[in-house]
Amino acid sequence: MLSARSLFQEIVDNDDSFQLFCSIAASGEAQGGWENARIAALVPDGMRDLAPKITRHGADEDKHGRIFHALLRRRGLEAVPVPPETDYTMLLERRGIGLAHDKLRREEALSEEDIVVYLAHSRVTEQRAADQMDMLVGYFGDHPEVGRALRMISNDEDNHLAYCHEELLRLARTGHGRTIQRVLRESALAEIAVHRDVSLAVMDHMGRLLNWPAPKAALLAAGIRATYAYERFSGWHRMVRLAMPARRDALGGAPVTAPGFA
Repeated sequence: MLSARSLFQEIVDNDDSFQLFCSIAASGEAQGGWENARIAALVPDGMRDLAPKITRHGADEDKHGRIFHALLRRRGLEAVPVPPETDYTMLLERRGIGLAHDKLRREEALSEEDIVVYLAHSRVTEQRAADQMDMLVGYFGDHPEVGRALRMISNDEDNHLAYCHEELLRLARTGHGRTIQRVLRESALAEIAVHRDVSLAVMDHMGRLLNWPAPKAALLAAGIRATYAYERFSGWHRMVRLAMPARRDALGGAPVTAPGFA
């Protein structure tokens, strides 16, 4: 039976597909770590209280990248170049979502609206990350090779999502509500399209590595497009809602280390 569980099991069991999966994941996390570190350094004076939380967000992303590299090393594998069509962060930036890397490379303080854009964009992408990790933990949380790593990353992603909800609600109360809603909607509609394109590209690469028959590849592609159709029709609304999270001040402490993953 074709299912998310069986697909991920195939990917984990094969060295070539596992290598590509971990490489894509590690690259995305490293980009997120760099972005958050730059944003923390450029936070405007009136929002400096957010800098430690943004720094921790970036430190968590860097940690996730190290975890994926550690998983590769344990199999005697090295990271491989990430195909550009699978680069989620780069493709979102090309659509004008989030803060442009050119802006982050400058030594100029960001504006308050820039921080609102960052948080709204993060609320959308962290929803995707939290949902995906929750699914993987449900299927493979006890897996002897990847289970512990998945549980650690999933917990962090839940913290990141809670942080975005809490800070956006706080900023909405200070007059940024309309900007938040506009950026959330723009980010969600762009994200679901990019997620579709990246998913199709990743499955295409995995199919070639795992020698999937044409009917199986076609069925997976149809499933990805059907998911996009649902999200475009109504599913995207869940990515723009804001609610006070059960986890308050989720990024208020020091970064949590990952013992065993150098």
